[in-house]
Amino acid sequence: MILTTAIAPALWGTTYLVTTELLPPQRPLLAAFIRALPAGLLLVALTRRLPQGVWWWRAFVLGALNIGAFNALLFIGAYRLPGGVAATVGALQPLLVALLSTGLLGERLTTRTVLTASAGVAGVSLLVLRADARLDAWGVVAALGGAVVMATGVVLSKRWASPAPLLATTGWQLVTGGLLLLPVAWIVEGSLPSSLTLANLAGYSYLTIFGSAVAYALWFRGLRALSPTDVTFLGLLSPVVATALGWLVLNQQLTALQLVGGLIVLAALVTAQLKKKPSTRTPSIPPVPVTERV
Repeated sequence: MILTTAIAPALWGTTYLVTTELLPPQRPLLAAFIRALPAGLLLVALTRRLPQGVWWWRAFVLGALNIGAFNALLFIGAYRLPGGVAATVGALQPLLVALLSTGLLGERLTTRTVLTASAGVAGVSLLVLRADARLDAWGVVAALGGAVVMATGVVLSKRWASPAPLLATTGWQLVTGGLLLLPVAWIVEGSLPSSLTLANLAGYSYLTIFGSAVAYALWFRGLRALSPTDVTFLGLLSPVVATALGWLVLNQQLTALQLVGGLIVLAALVTAQLKKKPSTRTPSIPPVPVTERV
């Protein structure tokens, strides 16, 4: 289950490469909208299942948090901050999820979780942060807000167990998020490009099918079976995959500090998934006193 769930952030880690090499420039919100709404409609059409009862508003809330608000804030932060700063702020998600899980799910916050989450942030910063990175107050607020809404959505996804099939629940959230992103993308970036190349269409198709429909289905499947804190730690794979693809495909150079950062992130991922084994020692049974027969 952990390995299949890890496929989701690995697929999200390919987004940077696909966006820079295949998509029209300066249209990130359009990409977020296209990857959400068509994927959601596809899953709803396949499952032919609509929300019922309280799940109308729950699907709206989860879609807004996990898809709509998260992507809008993510791209605002990406516009106003260097990518390394935005990724480092986003790496706070495991710690935020652990804190929210103590209040909403009753999970215990351990020292190991705090230290592992802190190590993950440090590793990501070494991996992607540059010394000349500039800070923008509104960009930091947007990036932090994106981490908070995504963490809240993850915990609520675990708290609200949907009776519907996984693909249906995923589709509801993607449709909601896509519809919320549509006016934001229109206001910020304007109408659709007048023409799209085959490369553009291939990039959008990849993001819709693999980066959204497949990735989110695996992500929410993991949330149903695993602790939300454990699942969110897997999200640290995204900057690792993005950096590795930049080196392999785009011939970007890797420094020694980046390699150290990548190793720290991988160590944090492994440590987060390790569980304390329960004691296998058989408890001693006190001897039963022998009573004399009368």
